[in-house]
Amino acid sequence: MYNIAIDGPAGAGKSTIAKIVAKELGFIYVDTGAMYRTIALACFRAGIKADESEKVIAKLDDIEVTLGYDNGTQKVYLNGEDVSLEIRREEIGNMTSAIAVYEKVRENMVEMQRELAAKNDVVMDGRDIGTAVLPNADLKIYLTASSRTRAERRCKELVEKGVNCDIDTVEKDIIDRDYRDMHREISPLTQAEDAVLVDSSNMSIDEVVKEIIKLKNER
Repeated sequence: MYNIAIDGPAGAGKSTIAKIVAKELGFIYVDTGAMYRTIALACFRAGIKADESEKVIAKLDDIEVTLGYDNGTQKVYLNGEDVSLEIRREEIGNMTSAIAVYEKVRENMVEMQRELAAKNDVVMDGRDIGTAVLPNADLKIYLTASSRTRAERRCKELVEKGVNCDIDTVEKDIIDRDYRDMHREISPLTQAEDAVLVDSSNMSIDEVVKEIIKLKNER
């Protein structure tokens, strides 16, 4: 099995790039962020706050996260319900970063992700794929971009969905999330020693995809 790990901060384009790379190579795309977001959504719906660690951990027993495809588009399911759109809400993203620090949450997700990678050629993206989840991945990418660039991209997405956006507020949220992700006690966001740094601030999606496929073919 060939495994590609793509790590990086929020808004760097990891999911977009990983999906295209997987499609180009005929690999399975594993959206780890969506899996964590689904747990956050389940807790949010249950009225559980991110800092209520015992309630979050207890809730795990009631949560089944599955991935599927519908007309070639990956879908994320919470106990059989398609929540692919709902998990992308801003408040769910912020809560996800907060609950991902809990060891039991990470153990639950990592076990599922490793099983997928052991049985399939995969492209997996997240915050700690190359450092913790798949430390023996065949190719590791650390994809990043400036906080302003990431805020601009996020605002563009929101505006296209008809949601008002204040770029300064979005950028502050991104910077705050970066800090939490990089300073959490368990599996903090960091570039693996053997990862290739790709800064997409001034690159198009197509250019990033071509760079990653080129790196894969060179190995």
